[in-house]
Amino acid sequence: MEKYLQVGVITSTHGVHGEVKVFPTTDDPRRFKKLKEVLAEGKRGNVPLEIEQVKFFKNMVIVKFKGIDTPEQAMLYKSWPLLVTRENAVKLKPGEYFICDLIGLEVTEDTGRYLGKLTEVLQTGANDVYVVRMEDGKELLIPNIKDCIIEISLDENSMKVHLLEGLL
Repeated sequence: MEKYLQVGVITSTHGVHGEVKVFPTTDDPRRFKKLKEVLAEGKRGNVPLEIEQVKFFKNMVIVKFKGIDTPEQAMLYKSWPLLVTRENAVKLKPGEYFICDLIGLEVTEDTGRYLGKLTEVLQTGANDVYVVRMEDGKELLIPNIKDCIIEISLDENSMKVHLLEGLL
């Protein structure tokens, strides 16, 4: 399991006081209001940044970090992903999973037939769609609906599915 979870990416500076625009990669951008600190992931390691202020503009989050007071200072962090520890991540309800934890799961059909590995999760709005790379190299798309997803076990690195007619 990943130790850190990405919540956004710094895209550019904003204004003259060292604020940055963050493209949120979390389901709920409002969660930035509750965060006190994030880790900026750089090439030479993670840098802890204390959040001083959060605003919202269109699809972006405007963040002011403590000690970053000029656009020049803020520009140093352009394109850096922002991470949180699992302890600071949103609390999941039973049956909910972080996408990064699902990637790589071994997928089998309820008949016992091995289908392949989950390689991607497509977020369509209505429901997520799991992309499974089959042994023959083809991709199988499985909707995340209760008729299809029978069981997920992160401990066993497995997912059991029921394939509705026409999916294969």
